[in-house]
Amino acid sequence: MNEKTTLDLENLRDLIDGVDQQLLNLLRKRLDFVAQVGTVKHAAGVPIYAPQREASMLAKRRKEASDMNVSPQLIEDILRRLMRESYLNEKDVGFKQVKTDLGHIVIVGGEGQLGGLFSQMLTLSGYQVKSLDKNDWHRAEELFDGAGMVIVTVPINVTCDVISNQLNNLPDNCILADLTSVKTEPLNAMLAAHKGPVVGLHPMFGPDVGSLAKQVVVVCDGRHPEAYQWLLDQIIIWGARIVNEDAQKHDKAMQLVQAMRHFSTFVYGLNLCKEQADIDTLLQFSSPIYRLELAMVGRLFAQDPELYADIIFAQEGSQIAISDYLDNYRQALELLKAGNREEFVSQFKQVAQWFGDFAPQFQHESRAMLQSVNDMKSN
Repeated sequence: MNEKTTLDLENLRDLIDGVDQQLLNLLRKRLDFVAQVGTVKHAAGVPIYAPQREASMLAKRRKEASDMNVSPQLIEDILRRLMRESYLNEKDVGFKQVKTDLGHIVIVGGEGQLGGLFSQMLTLSGYQVKSLDKNDWHRAEELFDGAGMVIVTVPINVTCDVISNQLNNLPDNCILADLTSVKTEPLNAMLAAHKGPVVGLHPMFGPDVGSLAKQVVVVCDGRHPEAYQWLLDQIIIWGARIVNEDAQKHDKAMQLVQAMRHFSTFVYGLNLCKEQADIDTLLQFSSPIYRLELAMVGRLFAQDPELYADIIFAQEGSQIAISDYLDNYRQALELLKAGNREEFVSQFKQVAQWFGDFAPQFQHESRAMLQSVNDMKSN
């Protein structure tokens, strides 16, 4: 590279650095405006996530980007990342308290990760939250006295026992709720133990989420829904979406959404371990989609094995779903052993037809994720 080329590159890079500095200043200004928006929303009790506003804004920015010969997807990617940061900042402002005359809230298992997350969100909303953990039962009567709501978030395998044996003498108007990923048995246990308002909740996210914006909370009604409607309104203000569902239908879906998926991931990781696969080599030759798959496998094994054992072993029906998956795997393997390429293609087309419009939709959604994974590659 000659001296002139080097000088030209240095000058251009200096100009780019200047633009980057302007971008940083604009980002700081945008975050300041977002903080002001959060303050207004807090005072008015407006949910931090406004899907219609977001969709409208993105559509306008995409059109403006296209008119300027800038990739619409580029501006959407940037704005979505900024909005995620904005939701985190809005949470720091706090939230409007929907139920101002509620007694204190007791979270049974409040020192756990999920209990800690809900304690944080409720505290940010102005509620008085107390924690009761396994070494605190000698204080239970004191903690429950005057409680407006008790939330149970303990390991699945002891949830029903805790409810039946420890939560059968709550104040009559106290709301009893749980955060368990299995709903039928805990809901029945709560209805039997407590004569007041009862509701089953399943947060469809882990405790490491930075914000509840765009997250889903499944609600299984128990008794006196009018008494806990304020809680659902409060969760919506946090930015989450409420999905009402029958407890049995929920549990059936969880056999596929959680138990079968986590078990399959466990077996995949177990197989890699037994094969003594070299992860560095796998990453070196991985496509973005395989890297994402491997990341999801690794994510499972970075977490609490007791939690995933609880999820997988919680329902006997999960064994049926997992066994059906194994049967289908064996049948597909027989096609491979027999060299029956035609039947493989035929079944592939059959499944694609069953997916219908969801297949191209998922292809579009996954493209952005795969691009992000590729951008993050360090080896």
